[in-house]
Amino acid sequence: MRFGLDREQWYMVLALLLVAVIAAMLLGLTDMFTRGPIQAAQKKALHQALEQVLPPHANDPQAEQLRMQGEDGAVLIYPGRDGNGRLTGLAWEVVAPDGYSGSIRILLGLEPDGRIHAIRVTNHRETPGLGDGIVHDHAWLASFVGRALSGTRWAVKKDGGDFDQFTGATITPRAVVRAVKRGLEFYRGHRRMLLDALVDADRKRHGGGQ
Repeated sequence: MRFGLDREQWYMVLALLLVAVIAAMLLGLTDMFTRGPIQAAQKKALHQALEQVLPPHANDPQAEQLRMQGEDGAVLIYPGRDGNGRLTGLAWEVVAPDGYSGSIRILLGLEPDGRIHAIRVTNHRETPGLGDGIVHDHAWLASFVGRALSGTRWAVKKDGGDFDQFTGATITPRAVVRAVKRGLEFYRGHRRMLLDALVDADRKRHGGGQ
């Protein structure tokens, strides 16, 4: 019995290897040339969202981001400061895992006292014309402004809460309300630690740290 490869089979193997190497090189080059523009686009989109949810500020919140550990993993906090370095607000992303069509990512902006300045949905897969009201219904988004953890019934009206649901789409707004509430609970539980960390980071940035 003959084992091994004849000349034609060797040519075929070498051709396949060459194709694989070329494909890998092309993928690498594509990644190298597109990574920068993609990251720049993501940074720009986040900047625009932060401008919408944070109170007026004079700094670059992304440049001063602070990483904290939450129950579900790391949380990136984006602080807003005025021209004197005083904290005007904070923003971070909360995730609603129980949307109708998947996870909903929400940027939550707070005043330092824990009241909501604004929220914006940054990513979702909800049904156009129904659940996507979480992006396009400005009156519904505005109903979160000024609310705090206390004094608000954090549920849709169908469940006895303070927030409207959309006609034919209750699951989506219900998921957003729950996620925002969890974000406020995170702030209440970590407020002192978070504010101290921001003060410490500001001191180090201006040369006053260890």
